[in-house]
Amino acid sequence: MNVDVEPKETKQIIPTNVLQQTAFWARLKKKQGWYPYAFDLSLGKNEGSIPHSLNDKEREGDILITLRKLGGGRYMAYVPFGPEQLPDEERRGVWLEEISEQLRNFLTDDCLFIRYDLYWESPWANEDDFYSADGTWLGPPDAHIQELRMNFDTRHFRLRKALSDMLPAHTVMLDLNDNEDKLLAQMKSKTRYNIRLSQRKGVKVRHAGTEELPKWYQLYDETYHRNRLASNDISFFEQIFTTRADDTWSPGEVDLLLAEKDGEPLAGMFLARSGKRATYLYGASSSKHRNLQASHALQWAAIRRSKETGCTEYDLFGISPKPDPDHPMYGLYRFKTGFGGEKIHRQGCWDYPLNEEAYEQYRLSEMNATGYHL
Repeated sequence: MNVDVEPKETKQIIPTNVLQQTAFWARLKKKQGWYPYAFDLSLGKNEGSIPHSLNDKEREGDILITLRKLGGGRYMAYVPFGPEQLPDEERRGVWLEEISEQLRNFLTDDCLFIRYDLYWESPWANEDDFYSADGTWLGPPDAHIQELRMNFDTRHFRLRKALSDMLPAHTVMLDLNDNEDKLLAQMKSKTRYNIRLSQRKGVKVRHAGTEELPKWYQLYDETYHRNRLASNDISFFEQIFTTRADDTWSPGEVDLLLAEKDGEPLAGMFLARSGKRATYLYGASSSKHRNLQASHALQWAAIRRSKETGCTEYDLFGISPKPDPDHPMYGLYRFKTGFGGEKIHRQGCWDYPLNEEAYEQYRLSEMNATGYHL
């Protein structure tokens, strides 16, 4: 497989439903201290040929890469939910290897590895042997088996399954082409009941402005302390809310929604939009008045808002891979699957070492540092 990689301005990243592969995301990450780069990906028209001009190749799409500091003057090249394109599904590793070797030419010696947070669905999500009798996905095989499959037919056998994922690999996607009655009918009865209960109890959802970020942050801080999770400071959310990319090919938009009762904030979320997809990016809720089911009201308002703005998909963004009560995201699995939709199981993070010795040292340091890093 002959791949050609050409650098370009991040403002020229092509439109996509994948928020993390937009010019908007590039600008946001730059604000947060990352270094964004964009590249066109092309294949030669003729097998074995080397493309020399745009007329001699077929563009498969593009890719956003963000460089992240690791300390000691070293970097990781991180690809959030990319590449989207998969020209040959049976040779995923060959595609990644060729892209990586081309990207090597544009990365300094201080870059230890490329980490692909793959957008592609897990190949084991489509194999009957990996489902239980009741249709529950059992998850992929162990990392060694995954690596054997990924590296099949590669030249260097370098692709490694990362120890943890940086973006959620498992999610629920709603089809918003259906009308509201059908969307409600596809939900679990308890979810539908809680939406209506919150409405009867007087929970209202509204858009909030930048000046109300402290209200959101209080909910967020409470949620993350309640669940013993590492949290971001309020400036992190200010950057998300104020980033603009309207002068680019792939802008994104973010709304802050608050669910309230009598003016008291009970739940909130950052609702992002890119292309025809809306994404539930961040959420938080109060420990008080949980009987009012404000989080259900908030989700239903976000779904309706997404439809109104022309979106055809709604990504609930992050669940446990299966209904395992011991998994830290099991609560999100129960909550989000209640809204219906399709469960998506992606491949998660994969590493391509550029400096194998230094990469192994970094990998050791990562063993106790797991979690998501939006």
